[in-house]
Amino acid sequence: AMERWSDLARERKSEGAMERGGERAKERRGEGAKKGCEIVEKIRTNKELRVYQLSFEAGMSIYRLSKSFPKEEMYSLTDQIRRSSRSASGNIAEAFRKRKYTKSFISKLTDAEGEAAETQVWLDYALECGYIDKTDHSVLYDKYDHILSMIVNMSNNPSNWTI
Repeated sequence: AMERWSDLARERKSEGAMERGGERAKERRGEGAKKGCEIVEKIRTNKELRVYQLSFEAGMSIYRLSKSFPKEEMYSLTDQIRRSSRSASGNIAEAFRKRKYTKSFISKLTDAEGEAAETQVWLDYALECGYIDKTDHSVLYDKYDHILSMIVNMSNNPSNWTI
């Protein structure tokens, strides 16, 4: 459990600032347009979205944690938490590809939001059933809160993201 906690804590500490306007600030000089005092670069794939990266990392953390769930949970809690956590990042990727159409973009983000919230419910069940400890639950639950806030921000400001 302590080893898992260090991995989760390290993941949480590595989170950066949220992207805005489909661009991300470069820490070093490089390609991109100059905007204010920072250099920015256009995001070209969903894998460059910080919200996608966080969602994917969280999904992988859940996969690793769920390996220790009891065998009798294989086709219920284990399957559900893995599916919803993976679906959140999958829907973010789909939203990115549908950003030409505002309504489709928002629809896929709404799906991603639902899957991320569902994952939080399964985390609650895993905690109450004693399959994960409070620390793992807290770190992952907080990570999904952060993911949800990023998704909501994108949904509320689609013109910053759509093309």
